[in-house]
Amino acid sequence: MTEVAFHFNAPDRVAYACRLLRKAVSNGAKIVVTGHADTLQALDSALWTFSPVDFVAHCYLESDAWVVAASPVILAPSIESVPHQQVLLNIGHLVPSGFERFERVIEVVGMEDDDRQHARSRWKHYTEQGFTIKRHDLALKPS
Repeated sequence: MTEVAFHFNAPDRVAYACRLLRKAVSNGAKIVVTGHADTLQALDSALWTFSPVDFVAHCYLESDAWVVAASPVILAPSIESVPHQQVLLNIGHLVPSGFERFERVIEVVGMEDDDRQHARSRWKHYTEQGFTIKRHDLALKPS
């Protein structure tokens, strides 16, 4: 069964996603990131600039097939035809259709009321489907 984790209280969801992706890729993970097109575009830009010494290889699902095959991180507004199903990082407001095909789903939740409300709906959806959720409160982590 898919492992679902919520990472709450991210002061900047895109910056947190960059750090999370850097760590996951360094551990050999293959990740699909889904969300609204504007958020994916902001993440794409941030992945190029968030660290002067690190680069997280990534591409959009619509890129050339050889680029998609070589990229550990794929940015995809829809996950219907992604090439791997190891980790799904959701930075959107909706439950991604087909998420249950992935080994792991990570939900990143910011501190804004609107984001929290959408997260509550996603949490409810996952629990109603019988998934156990791991909770990571970023406000409790030491800096």
